Amino acid sequence: MKSQTYLGLIGCLATIHVMAQTPSAGELMVATSQFPVSANIDSNAIWIKQHMQDAAAKHCDIIHFPECALAGYAGVDHKTLDGFDWPRLREQTQSILDLAKELNLWVILGSAHPLSDGHKPHNSLYVINNKGEIIDRYDKRFCTKGDLDYYAPGDHFVEFEINEVRCGLLICYDVRFPELYRAYRKNEVQVVFQSFYNARQKPGSIHPTIMPITAQARAATNGFYMSLANSSAMHSWPCHFITPDGLIDAKLDLDVPGLLVSTINIKDKFYDASSRYRKDAMQGKLNSGEAIEDVRSKNRTTF
Repeated sequence: MKSQTYLGLIGCLATIHVMAQTPSAGELMVATSQFPVSANIDSNAIWIKQHMQDAAAKHCDIIHFPECALAGYAGVDHKTLDGFDWPRLREQTQSILDLAKELNLWVILGSAHPLSDGHKPHNSLYVINNKGEIIDRYDKRFCTKGDLDYYAPGDHFVEFEINEVRCGLLICYDVRFPELYRAYRKNEVQVVFQSFYNARQKPGSIHPTIMPITAQARAATNGFYMSLANSSAMHSWPCHFITPDGLIDAKLDLDVPGLLVSTINIKDKFYDASSRYRKDAMQGKLNSGEAIEDVRSKNRTTF
């Protein structure tokens, strides 16, 4: 049971008790977070924890944070990772795990994951369940040329279920590679949580235009819900939530912190022009119907 306190019209305080709702199978309430990610781990953690509290108050099942939300983004926030405060990152990560358990909230946390033997860290998303446990970690597979100066690329997909909804993870530059989305579609993933750090853009950057549009195409051609989390540091583009027909269901305001709350119900029906032939296409049959055996079909130099 949770309670919210309101000021009554007659000037006295009244307490209204709100029963925590038990989610139905196939339904998820998602919070997508944007805040000005920075080099300051403690400042990032304050934003993260506040948004976790806000998401829990709104009865969300899961909250989704931007790329490198806790650690800050190497090459932009950090000019070098030499001397990076890994012990502090671990301390704040543990405090987020503890809060996830306290709030009964799933968390997708963007951070950096240190490796051993002098290897560069991964640019990662931790999957934290509502018991405060890291159950998996996605490492950015397609790092940009600049990323590779600081990070080691990943080599695996991550899939998990909440309320019988199959979820997958991707990070930023992965958006340029449709093969990743097709692989998730083959495994019947229903929602992709994709974290970005497309902030502090230079004037004339095309990223604020092409990134959401590209994600819309990935959603529409695969039938996914997509949550796009991005930093709100100047100059960026805002968090989006995209439905399986490729439409933008909602988005936040530009360059300001916020929390976008969206609902998934896998029983809902959406327009899907490719559904009839998608499985054939994934198996290599790249046309609809049956090909015709005809000499005039095969001769492509006459009319």
